[in-house]
Amino acid sequence: MTAAPRDDLARRIAGEITLSDDPGATLRKWRTDFDISQTALAEQLDVSSSVVSDYESGRRESPGIGVIRRMVEALLDIDEARGGSRIRQYARVLSAGFESDIVQDLREYPTSIPLDSFYDAIGATPIVDGDQDRISGHTVINSIQAITRLSSEEFYRLYGQSTSRALVFTGVTRGESPLVAMRVVTPTPNAVVLHGLTEDDLWEHAPALATIDGFALAVTDRDLDEMLEDLRKLP
Repeated sequence: MTAAPRDDLARRIAGEITLSDDPGATLRKWRTDFDISQTALAEQLDVSSSVVSDYESGRRESPGIGVIRRMVEALLDIDEARGGSRIRQYARVLSAGFESDIVQDLREYPTSIPLDSFYDAIGATPIVDGDQDRISGHTVINSIQAITRLSSEEFYRLYGQSTSRALVFTGVTRGESPLVAMRVVTPTPNAVVLHGLTEDDLWEHAPALATIDGFALAVTDRDLDEMLEDLRKLP
């Protein structure tokens, strides 16, 4: 793995922890995002797990720059030993010019895959068939953050290298906002997946709008972390 993505991510994590009003909570956020236990992090740092717990809970004085650097390097070392999936994920998002609280994953596949295979990976229920039944990548987006913070030009960059992809909107309650946003975005993706709701929860006009614009529509209520983990297993 090249040094640049790792170094960029290290600076980002360290800066966020250093500037946080609650450094322990921010450290805990990154540790859990990397799916690393307190015990595993403590072993990498060669300290007791209670030390990590004390920092995260605020029982120990906020860590200095040296301690933060060691903790960040330990997180990244563990991830690299596991194959580096988290580093690659954040590298893709950051290189596309997005904040990680807006884009939660962005991937291009080496070959296109059937949309049904994508649905199977995330436990999605198809609602509307689109004009295309294969995708070459996916982007997972926090729906509220994306819709409120991105310009139309920035929204288009969510497509990565190709519009032959699935856009997965998380934090959805009924689906009005993502479907309305799709009406003003040209071109549209091959598929839109609304995460966090069932078919019964879906906005009644959503299927008709998807049909008009020609993209497939599906819903899923899978646990977000589990869904992201399964998406990393796709080719």
